[in-house]
Amino acid sequence: MNISLTREDETFRDEIRVFLATSLTDELRAAARCATSVFQDKRFSMAWQAILHAKGWAAPSWPEEYGGTGWTRLQQYIFAIESARAGAPALSPMGLRMVGPAIMGYGTPAQKSYYLPRILSGEDYWCQGYSEPGAGSDLASLQLRAVAHGDDYVLNGSKIWTTHAHWANRMFCLVRTRADGKPQAGITFLLLDMATPGIRVQLIITLAGEHELNQVFFDDVYVPKVNRMGEENDGWSVAKYLLEFERSGSSAAELKAGLERLRTFAKNRQAAGDMQDDSFAFLEKVAGAEISVAAVEYTEHRVMAALAAGNNPGPVSSMLKVQGTEAVQRLDELAIEAAGYYGLVDQPAARAPGSNVGPVGPRDTLKAMSRYLNNRASTIYGGSNEIQRDLMARLVLQL
Repeated sequence: MNISLTREDETFRDEIRVFLATSLTDELRAAARCATSVFQDKRFSMAWQAILHAKGWAAPSWPEEYGGTGWTRLQQYIFAIESARAGAPALSPMGLRMVGPAIMGYGTPAQKSYYLPRILSGEDYWCQGYSEPGAGSDLASLQLRAVAHGDDYVLNGSKIWTTHAHWANRMFCLVRTRADGKPQAGITFLLLDMATPGIRVQLIITLAGEHELNQVFFDDVYVPKVNRMGEENDGWSVAKYLLEFERSGSSAAELKAGLERLRTFAKNRQAAGDMQDDSFAFLEKVAGAEISVAAVEYTEHRVMAALAAGNNPGPVSSMLKVQGTEAVQRLDELAIEAAGYYGLVDQPAARAPGSNVGPVGPRDTLKAMSRYLNNRASTIYGGSNEIQRDLMARLVLQL
């Protein structure tokens, strides 16, 4: 794939830069700097999505018929790069990058006409009901039961590690509709309203001391069958399709921006005399991280080329998931090394968006440990990296 910029692409890039410079408020930039996860606080991600939606840019990768921009793959990449460089808040991927494309691929005309505009506008905020106690990476063993009852399914069981379920008004959910036969062949994909009676959300505090995850309990929850996506007992096909988009979402732009922040971060620490004298060894590690980020970028280009040719990401998305998450963790480890003892001080009040609480030590060390702890899960969620390597061995290497 040729990613050299033409004069038209450079003009497009300049237009993006002007828009970002004039549309990103100080509050939104500050919130993005405070983020310790790939998931931004809902207040700020939705405020930024509203601005993008008004411009028609909320979903650059969507087809124009569903409200997308009509941009080329290279233009989408330029937008991602420039947004990361400008410090824009991350948008929630659950609707725009995950269930949205799945609805386009498997949804009924009624589901497409109802849900897709609401995802674009931000009227619907989604969470993902996949993992369960005892069914994380082994997703096929999930046990949340859905029993047919007239025009509805009745759900009983629970989901866990459900990101932003405390804020979401919608969930896309995998349920078990058949217990016999191959486990994957008894799973159904449902779209449900989080306000449905019988749903209870219980918070989970992460290792980083933050409330991002939840456990969701279902007690005789009635979900209309018209909210099923795909055929009954064929939800595994929908889930695999959706996971390709989850695993192949753009990450090189964020990684490159993170690498630049790391360089600045380390330079400031060295200038202040807060780092070890052996700066050459540290810079050598940074150079190694840069190689990892470059590998992610080139794998991402392969995904872009596949999408541009009208194909799904396929097994290369597993490669991207492994490379991207391990590169994130590598950058986090280097940030901890650069922060030194300041990284050990837990300061949730000081790193909150809009806080007037002063930090202990340099401000750019505030979120180093929180990001490190939060991103330890990145090689597990979305299908653990061990599972991804197994997929690559079977589907790419034919082992």
